Formats: sequence, structure tokens, C-alpha cells
Amino acid sequence: MPENAGFRIAVISGKLGDVDGVSLETDKWIDQLQALGHNVTTIAGRYADPLESIPAESQILLESIRFDSPAQKACERMVFPHLSRKPPVFNAQQRDRLVEEMELAGRDIAQELFGLLQERSIDLLIAQNTNAMPMTLLGGLSVNELVTRRRMATVFHHHDFWWERSRFSHNYIESLLNRIMPPAEVGTEHVVLTSYAAHILRSFKRVEPAVIPNCEDFENTVQLDEYNSHFRSDLGFEDSDILVVQPTRIVRRKRIEDSLELLGRLTARYPRLGERIRYLVSLYQGDERDPDYVEEIKETARRLNIRLYLISERVAARRGRDSLKRRVYTNRDAIANADVVTYLPIWEGFGNALLETIACRKPLVTTTYLVYKTDIKATGLENIEIRDNYDQEGRLVIPDSAVEELHQLLTRPDVCAEVVERNFQIASQEFGLPTLKGKLEGLLAEYGDEIRACRQRLRKSKRSYSV
Repeated sequence: MPENAGFRIAVISGKLGDVDGVSLETDKWIDQLQALGHNVTTIAGRYADPLESIPAESQILLESIRFDSPAQKACERMVFPHLSRKPPVFNAQQRDRLVEEMELAGRDIAQELFGLLQERSIDLLIAQNTNAMPMTLLGGLSVNELVTRRRMATVFHHHDFWWERSRFSHNYIESLLNRIMPPAEVGTEHVVLTSYAAHILRSFKRVEPAVIPNCEDFENTVQLDEYNSHFRSDLGFEDSDILVVQPTRIVRRKRIEDSLELLGRLTARYPRLGERIRYLVSLYQGDERDPDYVEEIKETARRLNIRLYLISERVAARRGRDSLKRRVYTNRDAIANADVVTYLPIWEGFGNALLETIACRKPLVTTTYLVYKTDIKATGLENIEIRDNYDQEGRLVIPDSAVEELHQLLTRPDVCAEVVERNFQIASQEFGLPTLKGKLEGLLAEYGDEIRACRQRLRKSKRSYSV
């Protein structure tokens, strides 16, 4: 391959082809990397669905790095007390032995992974959240092994960090996590989603990450079409129903109860309007299983007399049919059928659902969560904003003005149309795919010398290995 030709890139993740933010954003990176002339292979512990943009032979399954592998689950039970009903108690010697065993397991996976990279003549590894969130702890150990011992050219794409999640921040292996999640190895590149994340990484790791925000395809947005126009009737809704969509997974940091409280306030003030409201949560629980939270959400909806629909069995990464031959819709199809979208998280790495809503030209109610304040609001977007202010019981303080703004957008289509169009134009300039493509091009140009050096090292290692 000529030295200045497109790179051969391997994208690695514990899971791909799903509806979570990492999977969705990885898909966009793959598309833009290919548009820039690079050859992309994927390596994942699990593919929820095959990737459409990558040939099947270039989608490698490496089950040892999947989120729910037996080894991963065993590690979680041992080192993350919040994930075990009866967490073990360690002395220092036992903890050191456990870390040593995990590192040996990671080294074995790294050996297999390196063989795959040699076989495919990979120039660059892009690690999607493997060394930021320990849901694929062994995957993170193996990537760290490749970086430190094999000097593999690696771009770490960090979507969020382990210390931001309570279930991981309390652990028995903090020194290990500090060392590998993420590593601060010379010769690697780091990418984060926001200026705040960049500040934190600079402070903690003394590395200078690139900031590449989540982006969205504003040129090929999902609108009502022949397929998704069946959404309402397929799921049993009337044309007169007001569909309020929560386009997220059911996890506590999404604060679905706050959206229900907002709708409860709206219904109490405007009961005739409230009779038409149907509240849809589109996605499943994901990797943060919490059955108690699901029941709490159902109980809150019953208390507030809000009609709640959990529709994740009808929503997937792509359109199709389920085992009962029913239409399966994408999350964007659900948003395209919404009258309004609620998005009131207490914390987000960025906010894919926010961009998807704006791209579908739908009105949005959001909290001013940290990243919204630091990296999104300043672009000029105007949504129904509820300040991230919580009372002593931890409930979001919802002002009357938010209820009135929501009522106006639901009853004044002219006002609504003006707001969503203005937001669409702003977001398409700030967070469109051309922005992503340009930032990736700049990143790889700046890192190009190290990638080409890695190409030479890999060629040498292949010759040595074949002797």
C-alpha cells in the first residue's frame, strides 16, 4: 500500500449495531472515515444487528470483549460492589492477585487481537469507549496492552468516563482504572465529545484531547414516509392523540420521572388536553439493568394519571419485522411521529436524542444539564429549558413557565414550526456530518506520522512472526 494511501482502520467496541449512543455515533464515524477514503474493519464483542455500511467479512466477532461475557460478569461481581447483591471483601493481597489475573486475561485477548490486526494489516485502532467505561473491562485491558507493549497507533474515542457513574466509581481496583481508563501513553490520541470532558481529561491525565461533538445527518433526516406513517395505527394510537416521546433508554440518569411530573402538571392545568396525551418511552433498559426503576416509572405514571407506553420491543437500530411479522421502527421513526419530545437528564455525555429531535424538526423539552450549558446552548438553540435545579427530595423544580411554553407549542402550530425550523438551521451548521468529516480529517492528518510509523512496525512484526 502506498504510504500516503488511505489508512486501514479497525474500530473496536464491546458492542456495535445497537441503539445506544456509542453504537450510533460509531456508525457515523465509520461512514465518514470511509468517505475520506479509509478502509474500515470492525471488531466487537457483540453485534446487536449487522452493520449496513461494512461488508460482513469485515465485521469481526470477538466474544471475549463483549459486555456480558462470563469473564466480564465475574470481574464485575468481584470489583464493583454496587453490581453485586453480596459483594466480596478483599484484603490488599487478594486484590493484587485479582488484578494480576485480570491483566493476564487481558494479555491473552490482546494476543488474539494483535493477530487479527496483523492479518488485516491494520494501521490504526479506534477504541470506542473501551478505555473510558469498564463495561468491557477485559477489552480495555487488551487495548491497553496493545498500546503499551505493541505501540499500536490508537485513537481513544471517549463518550463518558467511569468516575461519572456511581456503579463504577465505587470499586476495588481504582489504581488499575486510573492507569488504563484512559491510559496516558505517549503516541496515542484521545477524542472527547465536549469542552468540559476535555478539561477533565487535561486535569486528570495531562493529555490534550481533541473535541469532536456528537453529530447528526441533517441532509437525510427521517420524516413521515410510507413506512413510518403506520406507526400510530400499528401501536394503537389515534390521529388525535398527542404523542409525547421519551427517545431514551430506561435508566435513572435520564430522569423519566421528571418528564412524567411535567406532563402531570400540564394535565392538571389543561385536563382536556391531558386526556389526549400518550407518553411513549422508546428504548429498553440497556446495559444498566434496574427493574426497580421500571416499576417506579409505572407507579409514577399511575399516580399522575398519565398513559404510559413502553415500546422498546417495536424499536430497533433499523426497520424490519419482528417474529410476529409486525413492523419494527427506528428510534428516529418514533421521534418523527412525536408531537413533542421530553429529554430531562441529570447527566449526559452529549445528547444524541437531542440532535435527533432537532433533525426531525420536533419541539423539545430539556434540562440544562452540564454539557447542554457548556457546549450546546451557546450555539443559539432555543428549546423549552428547565434549569437543572433539584429540591431537597431530589425532584426537578419545574417552573410554571415551562408548563405554559409546552402548552403553547402543542396548541400553536405556527409558533412551533418557527421554533423547530430555526433550531434545525443552527444545529445543521454546528453538528452536521460535514463538521464530523472535517474534524476526523484534521485528526488523522495530525496523527498521520504516528499511524504510518505503526504501519512499518506492524509489517516488521509480521515478518518476524512468519519466520
